[in-house]
Amino acid sequence: MDGLRRADEVLLRFDLPGIDPDTIDVSVDRGVLTVSAHRQETYGDDERLFIRERPMGDFTRRVYLSEHLDADHVEAAYRDGVLAVRIPVLETARPRKVQVLKGNEAKAIGG
Repeated sequence: MDGLRRADEVLLRFDLPGIDPDTIDVSVDRGVLTVSAHRQETYGDDERLFIRERPMGDFTRRVYLSEHLDADHVEAAYRDGVLAVRIPVLETARPRKVQVLKGNEAKAIGG
């Protein structure tokens, strides 16, 4: 998983090569994002597996979300073996510019 913070969102990318998109499940419950998926291969009667280095079965990853993220508006998309999960940052947690008062304006603050 890679995580990228932008001004208005967090983007998480999960490598899920060879996963059937229909087996991917993304959910959020009490501030925890859970990504689950399943990988399975079948072999013909005339095929015999002699080495296995790719894991098969069920996979789960949990990520604890900051209280500054909008867990109600999570979006997910799967393309080319990568699951991208977008989580918006709440408006109150976004960076903002603070005006600096000058001269007589500054007296209002007590400067």
